[in-house]
Amino acid sequence: MQKKINQSIQNNRLLFIAEIGMNHNGNFDLCYELMKKAKESGADCVKLQLGWRDKKNEINQIDEKIIKKLIKFSQYLNIDIFFSIISPEAFKLIKKFNFSTFKIASRSLVENYKMVKQIINQNKTTIVSLGMWNKKKLPFNTRKNIKYLWCKSQYPLHPWNIKNFPKAFSDKTYYGYSDHTIGIDVCILAICRGAKIIEKHFTLDKSDTTIRDHALSATPDEFKIMVDIGREIEKKLNLKI
Repeated sequence: MQKKINQSIQNNRLLFIAEIGMNHNGNFDLCYELMKKAKESGADCVKLQLGWRDKKNEINQIDEKIIKKLIKFSQYLNIDIFFSIISPEAFKLIKKFNFSTFKIASRSLVENYKMVKQIINQNKTTIVSLGMWNKKKLPFNTRKNIKYLWCKSQYPLHPWNIKNFPKAFSDKTYYGYSDHTIGIDVCILAICRGAKIIEKHFTLDKSDTTIRDHALSATPDEFKIMVDIGREIEKKLNLKI
């Protein structure tokens, strides 16, 4: 389920994550089309959120049956899938499946630090966003299974509010970038500065007002442009240009 994710990280190859999040609007069958378009746009994987707005009749109520459906979609479309684990209940649920990669939302670092430690101690690949982390020191000592993403938890993040954006990304600090801006240009900037993971919200319709994330998401066309340019930049960086 996470073959491309692990291969990209092991080979230090640029990884593109299409963040579906809650852009399914509560219709999980729509995830099939979102995954299909993400695959066609060059995404290596898709990601959803587990444990956020997940109570009965809420937009993101994901149970074991829905996870099985989403996994089946991803396998048929041949695109990796994984989840942000936001609550202890979500962690308990996801442990029923054989996922080798997890995502930690910055919210979880603040609200469920103990759970995050438990996830990291499984020694599986764990991608951690730091949008709400306001300390200078990284949350955990350097470990091979942790990859940190620079992030700013504003939705959307406007250019004049981007502060302390890394001048250089590296495995020792920020390995990649989780984006909340409108457009794809800041993602391209991050790639130019060495980011090896780009996480960008993904939508079929930016004008959809069901949730705020649609406006700061990339459409399939935008995502494809980002991937194509990003891959070319990666080639040039590998040539030491």
